[in-house]
Amino acid sequence: MIDLDSLSMRLALGQMSDMNDEWLQFAAQCGCEDIQLNYPNIPGDERWEYNDLLSLREKAESAGFRLIALENVPSCFYDKIMLGLPGKDKQLENMKYTIQNMGKAGIPILGYHFMPNGVWRTTFQYTIRGNAVSNAFNICDASSDLTNGRKYSADEVWSNYDWYLSQLLPVCEDWNVRLALHPDDPPVEELGGIYRIFSSFEGHKRAMDIHNSPMHGLDFCYGTWSEMLGVGVYDAMRYFAENKRIFFVHMRDVLGCKNNFHEVFLGEGNTNIFKAVKILKESGFKGHITNDHVPAMIGDSGWGYRSRAWANGYIQAMLDAVNSI
Repeated sequence: MIDLDSLSMRLALGQMSDMNDEWLQFAAQCGCEDIQLNYPNIPGDERWEYNDLLSLREKAESAGFRLIALENVPSCFYDKIMLGLPGKDKQLENMKYTIQNMGKAGIPILGYHFMPNGVWRTTFQYTIRGNAVSNAFNICDASSDLTNGRKYSADEVWSNYDWYLSQLLPVCEDWNVRLALHPDDPPVEELGGIYRIFSSFEGHKRAMDIHNSPMHGLDFCYGTWSEMLGVGVYDAMRYFAENKRIFFVHMRDVLGCKNNFHEVFLGEGNTNIFKAVKILKESGFKGHITNDHVPAMIGDSGWGYRSRAWANGYIQAMLDAVNSI
């Protein structure tokens, strides 16, 4: 079992769906000790089985890594829960089963979101420095069509969320699995007729206060918080880190605000990354930091080896600089 509290702030490799030998070698070359899988390629249409989870952890360990977190189950595991639809009770039981199996397998963190209609961008062909290709969101270009047939109010989405967490967190506590909440991206109040309850500091604070457990915290997606608050991200980061509610950090940044922004290389966004990492250290954060979305650099792979290597080097440099103070 991984003792998370004994670790220090560090770089991890994320944004992979599985652990092929090439990605593991890349993680080693980047100096990572931890692996985090995003939408992991695990069998199962409704839930994850213990043996599959255990084999993932053992594969990571055989290559010299900790499998520190899984980020996101397939949406079909809990889409009815998010929208309060018939079938939500069966999905809840399957999520409890998945959490139990993660605990038995020794995988300590599950990242999750509560976005019934997902992450939105209005273009994936936005040119930034050196003609690298990034993505952008402009609310004026976002479709106003209903994505799920009708509108869902803030009260309704909160009710669905509170029901889910009140049922799932006791299982997390029994099996020592931490839940890490990702903010709504983009953090606007409504898209496609569905209210986005995690589009503000207040929404996240409410979730942490009501569902107050050592097993409940944040996947602090720095780029989304930058979209949400600009330089106000520093105060939000300090608040949640000092209260031990940040379990891991996605590191990217944007130029612009939640209604109109584009993603950029680290160091060119709304905020100062060094200042952010320094705040994490001052606040006692001991979790891992991963790169997140990255621009497409010239001659790169579809996964973005070149850009991820650049981002990982940047993050590691910030960690080294902060730790040298």
